[in-house]
Amino acid sequence: MQKITTTSTYLKKSKTAPSQLLRGEVPAYRVFAMATSPKQWAEPIEPLVVRIPEGWFGMGCATGRDDEKPVHRVWADAYELAAYQVTNKEYARFLTATGGTPPPHWNDANFNDPQMPVVAVSWHEAATYCEWLSGATGKRYRLPSEAEWERAARGGAEGFLYPWGNASPEMVRDYAKRWRLGPEPVGLYAPNAYGLFNVGDNVHEWCSDWYDDSYYARSPERNPPGPKSGTRKASRGGSWRHHIKVTRTAARSSIPPEFQYADYGFRIACSLDL
Repeated sequence: MQKITTTSTYLKKSKTAPSQLLRGEVPAYRVFAMATSPKQWAEPIEPLVVRIPEGWFGMGCATGRDDEKPVHRVWADAYELAAYQVTNKEYARFLTATGGTPPPHWNDANFNDPQMPVVAVSWHEAATYCEWLSGATGKRYRLPSEAEWERAARGGAEGFLYPWGNASPEMVRDYAKRWRLGPEPVGLYAPNAYGLFNVGDNVHEWCSDWYDDSYYARSPERNPPGPKSGTRKASRGGSWRHHIKVTRTAARSSIPPEFQYADYGFRIACSLDL
C-alpha cells in the first residue's frame, strides 16, 4: 500500500501551501498506465492513502441544515483514507476478478475515462469492493464513517464552511469550466491540507453509516458509527450535476443503498492495526 505524508510534511514535499489551495496550484499528478495482460487486469490496485490523525473536532454546522445540528465534539481514532476517489481503472480490476456486472454508464463517454471516479455504484457494490480488496491484500479496507469523512475533509481546521475556508465555491479555480457533462478525472486540482483530492466535489461519496436526520442529538462522543438501522445510507461530498458543485464539509446527504446514481461514487478507508 502506498502512503503519503500529511499536513505540513505533505505540503512541504509537494511545495503546495494552504493559501494555494483555492488557486488550484498542485504538483504533477501521477497517471497510472493501463494494464497490459489478462493477469494484471484482475490484480487489485491498492490506493494511495493518507493517515488521518486521531483527535477531537467540531462536527456539524450551526448555520447549516437541521440535520447538521447541533454542532458537537467528536473524537475520531486515527485511520487511513484514500487520497483519491475510486477510479474506473481500479473498479475494472474488481469486475474482472469477480465477474461482476459493470454499473450503469460504464461505457458512456462522459463517465468512462479510466481516471474518472467510478459512478452509479450502489452502496452494496461499494462495500463489496472493500471486502474484495481486503481479501486480496490482507488489509482492512472499508467505507469511512460520516465522522471520519468530515474530520478528514476539514483537514485539521475548525469552524470553516469548506476545506479551504469560508470563500464561496465560485472562487475555486476554473469553477465555471468544470463538471459540464460528468465528473472529471481525479486529482487534477489542489488537495486539502491532509492531501485529499476532490474532497467535497466531483461525486457524492458513500459512507458506512445509516442516515438519520436527528442522529447528532444522541451521537456518542467517540467514533460515532451511525444508527444501527435505517432505510437510507449516508453520503458526503459534492456532485458534478448539482447547481452548486462543491459542498460544505458539514453537509449531509443520503439515498437508499440499492440506488445507482450517476453522481455517486466512493472513497475507501483502511483501519490501522491495533
